[in-house]
Amino acid sequence: MIFNLLTSQSSGGAGGGNNYSSLIMLGIMVVAIVLLLVFNRRSNKKRQEETQAMLNAIKPGNKVKTIGGICGIVVEVCPDDNTFVLETGTEASGKSFLKFDMQAVYQTDAVVEKAPKEEEKPADKVEEKPEEKPAEPAEEKAEEKVEEKVSEDKE
Repeated sequence: MIFNLLTSQSSGGAGGGNNYSSLIMLGIMVVAIVLLLVFNRRSNKKRQEETQAMLNAIKPGNKVKTIGGICGIVVEVCPDDNTFVLETGTEASGKSFLKFDMQAVYQTDAVVEKAPKEEEKPADKVEEKPEEKPAEPAEEKAEEKVEEKVSEDKE
């Protein structure tokens, strides 16, 4: 298609309408490529933020698998050096401690803490439920008092 556009321009073109349709197609292709690049950049940025949040969530006691395939338990995290110490092996086979860069983490069981804004919403819902529950026992107590008065009147 681009080859046809170039050949039509160099030979003087077959007609005025053909040039406009070629330019429109070229414009659509440029817009499509720009959109592809924009969306790709946004998805890469989101993935990078998720990875950084996962790495920041690693604390001593988390299980980690490195990019080299070494599995173990994090013993110490050093945010200054951006490293962590990994404990591998067992008591029987002998424990070993290895120091890795945080970027060497492939998988972890560390849970990323959610933003405080999201935590406030469920807290509001929790506050609403207790308000409704105390009202029900009060009605039951009133009914019990009425039943007691009726039973006393019968006696």
